[in-house]
Amino acid sequence: MTGSTPPREERLARLATEQFDVLVIGGGIVGASTAWAAARTGARVALVDRGDAAGATSSASSKLVHGGLRYLGLGDVRLVREAHRERRWNAAIVAPHLVRPLRFIIPVGPASPHHATTLRAGVFAYAALSGFRDGRSGRLSPEEALAAAPGLRPGPDATFIGYHDNQTDDARLVIAALRTAEQAGATWLNYVEVEGLRQVDGRVVGAELRDVVTGASCGVSARVVVNATGPWVDRIRALEDRRAGTSVRLSKGAHLVLETDLTWNAAVTSPLAEGRVSFAIPWHDMLLLGTTDEPFESDPGSVEATAADRDQILAEAATTITADVLAESRVRTMFAGLRVLPLGSESTAGTRRETVISLGSGGMVSVAGGKLTTWRTIGIEVARRALESIGLSAPDSRPTPLLGAADPDVVAGELRRSHPQLGAASLRTLARTYGTLAHEVVAPALDDPTLYEPIVPGAPDILAQAGYAVAHELARTPEDVLRRRTTISIRGLEEAAGPRIARFLGPAP
Repeated sequence: MTGSTPPREERLARLATEQFDVLVIGGGIVGASTAWAAARTGARVALVDRGDAAGATSSASSKLVHGGLRYLGLGDVRLVREAHRERRWNAAIVAPHLVRPLRFIIPVGPASPHHATTLRAGVFAYAALSGFRDGRSGRLSPEEALAAAPGLRPGPDATFIGYHDNQTDDARLVIAALRTAEQAGATWLNYVEVEGLRQVDGRVVGAELRDVVTGASCGVSARVVVNATGPWVDRIRALEDRRAGTSVRLSKGAHLVLETDLTWNAAVTSPLAEGRVSFAIPWHDMLLLGTTDEPFESDPGSVEATAADRDQILAEAATTITADVLAESRVRTMFAGLRVLPLGSESTAGTRRETVISLGSGGMVSVAGGKLTTWRTIGIEVARRALESIGLSAPDSRPTPLLGAADPDVVAGELRRSHPQLGAASLRTLARTYGTLAHEVVAPALDDPTLYEPIVPGAPDILAQAGYAVAHELARTPEDVLRRRTTISIRGLEEAAGPRIARFLGPAP
């Protein structure tokens, strides 16, 4: 058991009254990782976000923890080797319930921008950098490829090449990291906006906050501040120094989620022009398609998937996926997020996903960019720079488990014995969402059997998850529960689910 979860009022009181070593602004994957790494050293850590945890980019990715086959083509062997190591550690140690192996298939036809021989060589090198630990890679027979990815377009001139990577639930990974940081002593709170930075003798020593829920203001004191606000990184840098300027550029990536009546046991990676790829990824018994890659210069809060994005994604997928799989009527939902990239003259598609870390004039550490796969090492490096700037020790870089880390098949078996009322789909979802914490999630249902009921017919998520999201994971709005803590929104079922979860929610921010 993780123990009682401090109420919002207590968290606000801590922010206003305690002296912290590190204040992290931003509750995405980088901010959560930084807070966790810093808290593990014994430092006093606080984290705030003006929205929900994983409320932006960190819940809008392709859901992949992967070595980056495309980056191997860009010549970034170091990044690929590091990413391979991290994806294995995530799946084996850090979060085996959230990070799972997934086979990928590259279809190659006459119109492919790359020759099959080139791709086979690339896949061999990719597997070699992983130490050949993931199983057989290389050419597949058409029968083997179509059995694993039944929506592939067959053809006499098609060649199929297999390789291995991992997938994850990005939003759940953030929440797990935040809760693990909290267990290590950190204080985190969503829906708290930074309105200004506190400075003494030119050094940033905290922030002025506004509680988005109540409108109340307070301040928080910290010896060093970390700006991990992703697309908003330059906005916070400007609070430190009006002359800070622009440090990054943004790229929009959109995705579709389609219903499917086929059983997909592998994902499809379809090479496109300009070094891009189109993914078709099995996701909660549906199919995730994407992604786009285009410069974005508007307000980050306004990013959304459009009809044009939908048409582009379906057209690109159609180069290798059959038309019946891609029928527009199958689209359940669309979403979009922003990649944060270093400044440069290359196209956004050709830019390496490097992490940009800078030290401001007032001592604030700002970080942006990077890959979801290397979330853990990014947080460790940011925490190291922040802690060393105030004379504290750097965090340990060895992989350690997040709360709930466990083999999901083992957890599902335990739940089946202790909660026989749960169906197979709900058992699988609970185990893969919470790991060992699934026992906490369903425990209240022993006294209130209505909590075993699905949030909405057609989805495996149960009402106990909504109650747990509010009581233990700081969910405050329907979107918090339905998009980032369950699978309801990606199934396009949020409208029907709203009334069912209303009893768990307080006043919306």
